[in-house]
Amino acid sequence: MKMHLLILEALLGLSSAQFDPHMKNGRTSIVHLFEWRWADIAAECERYLAPNGFGGVQISPPSESIVVTNPPYPWWQRYQPISYKLCSRSGNENELRDMITRCNNVGVNVYADVVINHMCKTIGGAGTHSSCGSYFNANTRDFPAVPYSSWDFNDGKCKTGSGNIENYNDVNQVRDCRLDNLLDLALEKDYVRGKVAEYLNKLIDMGVAGFRVDACKHMWPGDVSSVFGRLKTLNTKWFSSGSKPFIYQEVIDLGGEPIKASEYTGLGRVTEFKYGAKLGNVIRKWNGEKLSYLSNWGEGWGFMPSGRALVFVDNHDNQRGHGAGGASIVTFWDARLYKMAVGLMLAHPYGVTRVMSSYRWTRNIVNGQDKNDWIGPPSNSDGSTKPVTINADSTCGNGWVCEHRWRQIKNMVIFRNVVNGQPLSNWWSNGGNQVAFGRGNRGFIVINNDNFALDATLNTGLPGGTYCDVISGQKEGSRCTGKQVQVGGDGRSTFKISNSEADPFIAIHANSKL
Repeated sequence: MKMHLLILEALLGLSSAQFDPHMKNGRTSIVHLFEWRWADIAAECERYLAPNGFGGVQISPPSESIVVTNPPYPWWQRYQPISYKLCSRSGNENELRDMITRCNNVGVNVYADVVINHMCKTIGGAGTHSSCGSYFNANTRDFPAVPYSSWDFNDGKCKTGSGNIENYNDVNQVRDCRLDNLLDLALEKDYVRGKVAEYLNKLIDMGVAGFRVDACKHMWPGDVSSVFGRLKTLNTKWFSSGSKPFIYQEVIDLGGEPIKASEYTGLGRVTEFKYGAKLGNVIRKWNGEKLSYLSNWGEGWGFMPSGRALVFVDNHDNQRGHGAGGASIVTFWDARLYKMAVGLMLAHPYGVTRVMSSYRWTRNIVNGQDKNDWIGPPSNSDGSTKPVTINADSTCGNGWVCEHRWRQIKNMVIFRNVVNGQPLSNWWSNGGNQVAFGRGNRGFIVINNDNFALDATLNTGLPGGTYCDVISGQKEGSRCTGKQVQVGGDGRSTFKISNSEADPFIAIHANSKL
């Protein structure tokens, strides 16, 4: 049967290309540089991402958006398009092109976050309060810079009284009505599909490797498929001939709704929101969850197939209570737990991994809800985004968190590259919150999330020798700045991890051998 399916796929031309991130040089992870300016991303590709093995960067939506002043310049204004012109608070079209070129030139792919389900909100008003200064009128559905008119929206198709989605158990509402007042594009129209494809193809010509596609649950799979079918192959200056763009679709499916992620997994990868929500419960030890329950992590937990999943501990939505996952989501605010969660994700073979890179904001939590969840990136008073400054110790200034520069996370990104293609092996647990596992004979991780010490002799699967732990330090030349781990000729090693350590986990790999 499987052979027949493969032949069928070959005949239909449904190559696996849109599932392949096309990363270079054995790299395996994406970092989301949320709200970074194009100039800063270009510099980061050259000075940090490429030298430290990051495979790609997800950028914030590059298209023209509304400019909101009440509240002042929120992050979500970029998810309200006005046109497909390429100027945003991250920079103009020339800066975008320069960044894509410079990142590609050092082997770091660029994945653009694209918003194609809708335009701005009905309450957007009329005028030129947009990031390129284009005129629009949300009241009359007039977006001349595309151009779209009232003919190009689903207002007549939606059957709810408000015109908004009122019931998520009604598939038609979810796809034909407005998501939170956002003007819903009629993506079944050939003209609209053409305009969206034109926008994505322009980005492909500029050199992007693929797209994070926003709000896919709110578009019919057939419409999404038609748009994807119009996409060009990637720019052969940086990608092999005939490569299709890597696509990962935002579909929030935590179970309990009629729309399933599986309706989209044939079109590209899909964001697996269950991953961070469930991992958060386990790391926080909520509802009796334990690390030892992760022995069948992945599909065994009801997740989509690994070859279709894009995984993350947190994303730009759910780290501030939007989107999906709720209170269990672990973020940089819980740094100790967060490093463990990200470390576990990067060590585990399931899915294509994405690391978050955030900015700080002043939280105001009332009854479990952050009243300041709207706050945009570090900005000047005119709403222009502040540059990412780099401190002497490699951390970031100006309010940028830069989790991807935390030693523990950066070193686990490298760990994933080193063990790429190796199966999960030598699983061990104490039945509670102490676990360990290897990746073939290339890497091994030990985690202690219990409130007592770990002391165990384990089979690492690694060749004998002395290894440098890449969590407490790293290998620099021939010396180790962290703990050293002795592995015997039989592959066994004794691990001791106090529960009171700053980072109660250890990771070693083939390239950290001294």
